[in-house]
Amino acid sequence: MEYFVGIDLGTSSVRAVAVDVSGQTVAAGQCEYDIKKPELDRAEQDMNQLWESTVLAIRQMLDEKPGIKDQIGGIGFSGQMHGLVMVDQDIRPIGNAIIWADQRTGEQISHIYETVPEEEFGRVFENRLSAGFLLPSLVWVREKQPQSYEKIYKVMLPKDYIRYKICGELGTDASDASSTGMWDMKNRTWAYGILEKLGIPKDLLVESHESYEKAGQVTEECAGLTGLKKGTFVAYGGGDSLMMELGNGMIRGGLMASTIGTACHLTCALDAPLFDPKLRTNTWCHGGEHLWSIMGAHLSGGVALKWLKNNILGAESFDAMTALAQEVPAGSEGLLFLPYLNGERTPHNDPNAKAVYLGMTLRHDKRHMIRSTMEGIVYSMKESYAIFRSLGIKGDRIIAAGGGAKSPLFRQIQADMYDCPIYTNQGKEQASIGAAMTAAVGSGYFKDYEEACGQMVHLSPEVTEPIPENVKLYEEEFLRFKEIYFANKALF
Repeated sequence: MEYFVGIDLGTSSVRAVAVDVSGQTVAAGQCEYDIKKPELDRAEQDMNQLWESTVLAIRQMLDEKPGIKDQIGGIGFSGQMHGLVMVDQDIRPIGNAIIWADQRTGEQISHIYETVPEEEFGRVFENRLSAGFLLPSLVWVREKQPQSYEKIYKVMLPKDYIRYKICGELGTDASDASSTGMWDMKNRTWAYGILEKLGIPKDLLVESHESYEKAGQVTEECAGLTGLKKGTFVAYGGGDSLMMELGNGMIRGGLMASTIGTACHLTCALDAPLFDPKLRTNTWCHGGEHLWSIMGAHLSGGVALKWLKNNILGAESFDAMTALAQEVPAGSEGLLFLPYLNGERTPHNDPNAKAVYLGMTLRHDKRHMIRSTMEGIVYSMKESYAIFRSLGIKGDRIIAAGGGAKSPLFRQIQADMYDCPIYTNQGKEQASIGAAMTAAVGSGYFKDYEEACGQMVHLSPEVTEPIPENVKLYEEEFLRFKEIYFANKALF
């Protein structure tokens, strides 16, 4: 039996998952870590800590199924997107990584658009710059920490550093590189013209390849630390939202994924780089040539429930919270939650946006707060859904992914708000399966993604159908939800 490994470097943990060629998980390891917030608007992580956590997760995976290392045909990666990792000539990290959740760079985005007008920038990048993207973070370092900037040998994304530690080769892939703000979307290469105008030396960039291509092989040093077999094939892998799409079989249009994790996003696979002219959504390269994806990104997903659980309610568990929420009818009896605890990206692209509970009365209690928080998360994603529909994207079904897919209540809220059946994947490791799939295709086990998806992706027969009366109620409440941001923008 041959196995493939997907290493998923998330925001709160790293998972190493071994799957067989039918996509079934045979072993897994996980190690958690935190975001460092030295100031309110900052979000950083120590790449040395993330590497140590990755080593531990891999060892846990191998310990769960002893002897598997000799049967691993390849390793792929899924990684949190956008973040900046800077390394010196010895490939040692310069300070902490500045990750996607960072909100410090509003001033630098303005500086970039003063040099390259937003319209010109958008024609090449097909996205609007957001705080947390690699480019504005790099410009911030250049302006605020010139001593660190002068030490930079290369810049890369978080998963690229972890892959370097495994195979000893520098590089990135088109799906992750396309999320940096430094990318030419149509031509699937670095936006050298824009970078020249901004004074960013092209020598700082690593080579970019497709997700399934060979990045290298497991080094002797990595084998000694992790227990992996020296010489094992290593693929480039990709950004987590794209790898999750692969793990859900999303390689052609008509199928959307609604992912609720720490943050959340709505995505749809495309065979051409379609983008929103108002630049409210994101368009990324997908896992191979002639594949792209459109995404609405929302910065507060499961983290909003975690905040409510730990900081406000002191609740026992998420299951206990959702059990309480089920006692409340759809619409939370008029209580609305704007989930912008960490700013927002789609559709407002506003790092200053704040969270709001609106409509609270004496009759409301913690049950209403929990349900309205869940509903607020999905309302925000419904804004992306409305944009997709305005662009002519008409998904015929939606797959629930991420932690939110585990909750029947979350699935029902999504079905009702999207007015669309909600499917789930039988496997619970979509990002890791997608990452493993890049290795399975790159190593030659499968000839392409179509064949890999046919063997490794299995949707559950259980489908959550929308409830008509809830659909009507949520459509009406959605109009109120959309007004909360605009009514409070000046106060934010």
